[in-house]
Parts: sequence; C-alpha cells; structure tokens
Amino acid sequence: MPDFEKDIKESIIILKNGGTILYPTDTVWGLGCDALNTHAIQKIYNIKHRPKEKSMIVLLADARDILQYVAAPPPDIISIVENFNRPTTVIYNSGVNVPEDLLSADGSIAIRVIDEPFCKALIKRFGAPIVSTSANISGQPTPATYKMVGNEIINAVDYTVSYRNDDDTIHQPSRIVRINDEEELTILRP
Repeated sequence: MPDFEKDIKESIIILKNGGTILYPTDTVWGLGCDALNTHAIQKIYNIKHRPKEKSMIVLLADARDILQYVAAPPPDIISIVENFNRPTTVIYNSGVNVPEDLLSADGSIAIRVIDEPFCKALIKRFGAPIVSTSANISGQPTPATYKMVGNEIINAVDYTVSYRNDDDTIHQPSRIVRINDEEELTILRP
C-alpha cells in the first residue's frame, strides 16, 4: 500500500526546489510543478515537448483562492465553482499573480479547483497552486491510469507519486468551460 503521507512530503520537497512531479489528479495522471515558479513551468514544457502557445491548467485546493489569480472574477464565482458536479476547468479572461507562461496569448488562465484527496492535501500543505497537464508527450494519448504513462515521462520527472499507481479506474479529462463577466457559461469541452 503506497504511503499517502510520504508522497505528500516528498512532493512538497520537490515542488519547493523547482522540480517536477508525476501524480494522480481528479481526472487523469498529470505532470505538475509549482505554478509560481517560471523555471519549473519551463521544465514541464520541455518534458512534454509542448509549444509555449498551449498554456497549462492551474490547480487550486479551494474556490476562494480563485480571487488571488483572476483579475475580475464574476461576483458569484465561488458558489458557481463549488456547485460543479464533476471536475471542471474554468477559463477566466484575465489571470494575475502567475508567471506569463501559464497565461494564454489573450491573457486568460485555466483553473480547476480540485476535490481529489491527494491533490487537495498536497496543494494545501504546499501553500501554493500547482500546474497540471496530462502526463504525456504533446500530441500523444492522455494517460488515464499510471500504467498508461510512458517511460519517457516517468524518467523525466523528479518524483513519481506512488499513491494510486495500481488504480485502474478510468477517469475522463475535465470538462472545460469559459465563464464571462455576466456569469454565462460556455462549454468548450464537455
């Protein structure tokens, strides 16, 4: 049985030192790093062979934290996000307080408030948001389970979380939506 606590402690050490982790999210297996560390974000782009034009998701542990990273969030955003009934990544028009590498060309930012126990604990104890992007080379299939993650990815990260390595449950990628200033929701990926 993997040691949840050991994985949290080891991941925090890696994140604080600008490293990268391979970890289970509420959806698929992901690559992560400190979302406020430009050098660490660059490592993720390099591991994935991902073009910089394709921004990545920021994971938060609490909906209230959205207010720190979105310039003008809709007034009811906390209750909107807390009432999602499945993992949902929201695109906000204007991200703030994060490196430019996490913003799209138009300045927007993708944020998902996480409910998965490992990620939630990790983010809360780390004390900062973390990056999430699927644990694959850009353009290759998204790994729904650890067993689907390629060796190139496993060998490239600084730490691989053992929690849920044996879990064969297939989780779908998150729904992606955009919420405008009038709180109208547009579904970009169902």
